[in-house]
Amino acid sequence: MKISTKGRYALRMMIDLAEHQEDGYIALKDISARQNISKKYLEQIIAIVNKPDVLRANRGSQGGYRLAKAPKDYTVGEILRMTEGSLSPVECVDYDPIECERAENCATLPMWRNLSKIINEYLDSVTLQDLVDNHQANETDNYII
Repeated sequence: MKISTKGRYALRMMIDLAEHQEDGYIALKDISARQNISKKYLEQIIAIVNKPDVLRANRGSQGGYRLAKAPKDYTVGEILRMTEGSLSPVECVDYDPIECERAENCATLPMWRNLSKIINEYLDSVTLQDLVDNHQANETDNYII
């Protein structure tokens, strides 16, 4: 499994919104400048994640985006699934029942199922708030006088 640029940038955008949630609605141009991601690419990502239970949008001069929920209520797994689709290492474990004709005799199927479970459980255990907290802790640790 390899996370695409779209998935990585979606996480960066969501972290940015979480870090600036007290600022109200955030314009894409501001996220673009802070994250060094093109505004056009952010517009593509917004088109995927702009759902009522994920983001709030406001049009106009004070327009922009903000999180629909608290950062602790978003998981990395949830965000990546919106942009990447399945997070399974192989396609066959996405189906129940497994549609592969070799499933009954597949020596590797249990390993793929377990790996998929570990990946999903881990990514679903990390919240946007966890990422914000870690980022802020690293920023504090890097303070130079």
